[in-house]
Amino acid sequence: MRSGYRYFFGSVCLTAALAVPSAMSYAAPPQDNGHQDEHRQDDKDRNRVYDRDHKDYHNWDNNEDQHYRQYLVERHQEYHPFLEVKVKEQKAYWNWRHAHPDHDGR
Repeated sequence: MRSGYRYFFGSVCLTAALAVPSAMSYAAPPQDNGHQDEHRQDDKDRNRVYDRDHKDYHNWDNNEDQHYRQYLVERHQEYHPFLEVKVKEQKAYWNWRHAHPDHDGR
């Protein structure tokens, strides 16, 4: 009888060893401290862009687009969509933007 238990126990261990890696692949990926997406839409279907350095979100609306265009004019650059520029350029814009807030304190 001992060899029967040994065979049964061995097969259970083998099954578990093979099942664990595949079960782990179905687990949800870890969260990114609430910043899963740099560019996403909120519950009102407005585009929101996350500013890593200042740790805040900005609604990308007509007002923000006008400020972005003003920023490009001051730097003698042609317009190109914000989401297509390099991260370094986006950081420079957000630094400029925080130095030039709206009247409502944004």
